[in-house]
Amino acid sequence: MKTARSEALFERAQSIIPGGVNSPVRAFRGVGGAPRFIVRGEGSRVYDADGNEYIDYVCSWGPLLLGHRPPQVIAALREILEEGTSFGAPTEREVLLAELISQTVPSMEMVRLVNSGTEATMSALRLARGFTGRDLTIKFEGCYHGHVDSLLVKAGSGMATLGIADAAGVPPAFAETTIALPFNSIAAVEAAFKTHGDKIASVIVEPVVGNMGCVPPSPGFLEALRDLTARHGTLLIFDEVMTGFRLALGGAQARFGIKPDLTTLGKIIGGGLPIAAYGGRKDIMRKVAPLGAVYQAGTLSGNPLAVAAGLATLCHLTAHPEIYDLLETRSAQLALLKTMTPPGVTINRAGSMFTLFFSSDPVTDWESAKRCDTARFAKFFHFLLERGIYIAPSQFEAGFVSAAHSEKDISATVDAAREFFKAGG
Repeated sequence: MKTARSEALFERAQSIIPGGVNSPVRAFRGVGGAPRFIVRGEGSRVYDADGNEYIDYVCSWGPLLLGHRPPQVIAALREILEEGTSFGAPTEREVLLAELISQTVPSMEMVRLVNSGTEATMSALRLARGFTGRDLTIKFEGCYHGHVDSLLVKAGSGMATLGIADAAGVPPAFAETTIALPFNSIAAVEAAFKTHGDKIASVIVEPVVGNMGCVPPSPGFLEALRDLTARHGTLLIFDEVMTGFRLALGGAQARFGIKPDLTTLGKIIGGGLPIAAYGGRKDIMRKVAPLGAVYQAGTLSGNPLAVAAGLATLCHLTAHPEIYDLLETRSAQLALLKTMTPPGVTINRAGSMFTLFFSSDPVTDWESAKRCDTARFAKFFHFLLERGIYIAPSQFEAGFVSAAHSEKDISATVDAAREFFKAGG
């Protein structure tokens, strides 16, 4: 493949943008080499500055459930561009989007729109503290909830890729409000409640982790969290920025039948544009300003472009729930790799999220994830990339299947992976 244009752009970028990228994991630091600069997307494919074509399993890190440039989203954006891009005042579409979210995710009785997943989790934590009058938060090692100061404790995603244990610039006093526990360990959660039960405002969790790779919950784990938090007057927060509208129309909470107190959403609810939301029980959400004393605001919150794209996406998913059957079928075909992988490889999948881990052992938490052979993963990544298949450039990120991926796309991916393993990779 030709890469001269991407390499030249990356060199320019590094002189003006830290690391040459605007989000750390894009830099290919976990796999080596220069990132590919993308110029266009269409359906299941992306095209780079050198004219190379790739089957895309990054999908903008999850938002593109319908693939690149779905016609209904493009039509909605063209329509809104005739009206305006930002007003700093309420619009009808904001109400429609909030109503649709609440209808499909019933635990979100009231909804506040924000601009990013980080804003959503930051606001949900502040609200939990304000509602309960408590200060402590339980999170799980390897889960990433945005770059919120108090949540950058044993976080996943780019922190895991770059080997950053604790982020500089976070005051110790902030980190001390967070209790980080092993994912899938109810015993650890029970012990934490035994010691700090009357001080814990919330437990925040990715119901299916996507930020140390795809790691599903063990049977009974989420149910036990729901029971423990309810008994101790602690709020259960599902961070569904990644899983919302991906694992099911109502998100992971619909898939597993768990009703959290608060939920954060992002990615898919913007249809590829930046937007997020947090919401939950009315008695909790009524504490948010201007109704209550928990303050949160944003100039571009609910901006018309993102709201229009999100509405188009969610309306299409609501009208065509069979898309989730298609996603399950395609993802199951991809997961057939499990039947042909050599020793030292395991595959995790939940719905249309997946990760191929270079590990002999099951990956169920951060301790087992970080034992993966990242050097071998880097070879696998570049092997696929050279054959026109673009997966996340990190062992510790989930991959995503979209409704635009065809059987031919999946077969080509499986064949390329088989070739890698046959060659001794």
